[in-house]
Amino acid sequence: MDRPGALAAVRAAVTTFAADLGAERWCVALSGGADSLALTAAAAALRPTTALIVDHQLQPGSASVAAAAREQALNLGCVDAQVLRVDVGSSGGPEAAARRARYAALDDARAGAPVLLGHTLDDQAETVLLGLGRGSGPRSIAGMCPYDPPWCRPLLAVRRADTRAACAELELTPWQDPHNSDRRFTRVRLRNEVLPLLEDVLGGGVAEALARTAAALRVDTDTLDDLADRSLGALRVGGALDADRLGELPEAVRRRVIRVWLIGGGATGLTDKQIRGVDALVVAWRGQGGVAVPSALRGQRLFAGRRDGMLTLHTEPVGNMENCARA
Repeated sequence: MDRPGALAAVRAAVTTFAADLGAERWCVALSGGADSLALTAAAAALRPTTALIVDHQLQPGSASVAAAAREQALNLGCVDAQVLRVDVGSSGGPEAAARRARYAALDDARAGAPVLLGHTLDDQAETVLLGLGRGSGPRSIAGMCPYDPPWCRPLLAVRRADTRAACAELELTPWQDPHNSDRRFTRVRLRNEVLPLLEDVLGGGVAEALARTAAALRVDTDTLDDLADRSLGALRVGGALDADRLGELPEAVRRRVIRVWLIGGGATGLTDKQIRGVDALVVAWRGQGGVAVPSALRGQRLFAGRRDGMLTLHTEPVGNMENCARA
C-alpha cells in the first residue's frame, strides 16, 4: 500500500529547503531511481530546473536508462535535461571511483547553479553506520550536510519509502538499479542485512535515531570547526604554523586546525591516521621525519614536517620518500 501523503512530504521538504536556499534556478542529479525522480518532480514545480543524468557506462543498456530518465525529466517540467557520460576509473574501489566521476561531471555541468541530490534519511543512517564501523571519527559520523555548496540534500528527513510512494502517486516508473541488490557493495549489505537486523533487535526506529545522532553531532562539529578557523589565523606564520602555540589548543580544536591547514596547502583525501601523524609532530615531537599526505597535484605528494618550532609543508614527486614517515 502507498504511504499516505508521501508526495506531500517530498514537496514540503523541497519547498522548505528552497526558501532557505534562495536560488533562482538549480540542477537535480537524476539517476532515474525513485529518490531522485521524486526530487526532480518536486524541484521542477518550484524553480527552473536542469536535470543532470550521469551515465557511468558500467552496465549494459546504461544509455537507454539515461535516455529514459531524460525523457521523464522533461515530462516533469525541467527546462533542460543533460546526459553526462563518464569513464569510471578503478582507484579506491568501484563505489569510490564511480562517486568521484559522478561528482566531477555534475560540477562541470552545473554552470554555477546548486545541485540537488536525492539522499534520504535512509542514506544518512547508512552513512553514519559506515562511519562508526570504520572508526572514521566524528566528521564521518555526523553524516551528510543538508547544504554543502554546491551540493544540496533537501530529502535528508524523508524516508526512502516515501520517495517510492511519491513516484507511485505521480504514476512514474523508477529505474531499479541492479547494483542496489548486489552484495559486493558494502552499502547494499548495510541496507538489506544490517539495518533490518538492528531494527528487529532494537525494536524499530533505528534509521531515525541514527539520523538524529548525525544532526546532533554536526552541530558540535560545526562549532569546533568555527573555533579551529579562528585559531588558524592566529597561529599562521606565512605558510607555516607555530607548533608550540598549536600544542596549547584542546585536542579536538588542534586536529581540526591541522586538517584545515593541510587542505589549504593542497592536501586531499585526508584520513584520520594522517591527521594524527601530523598531530604527533606537535604533541609527541622527538625529531621524527615528516608525514606524507596525498596532494591534489597529480604526481606530487605533500610532506608535513617540523623545523625550528614550526610546522611546514613542502611538495615532492611521488616516489621520493627519503626521510619521510608514511602515516
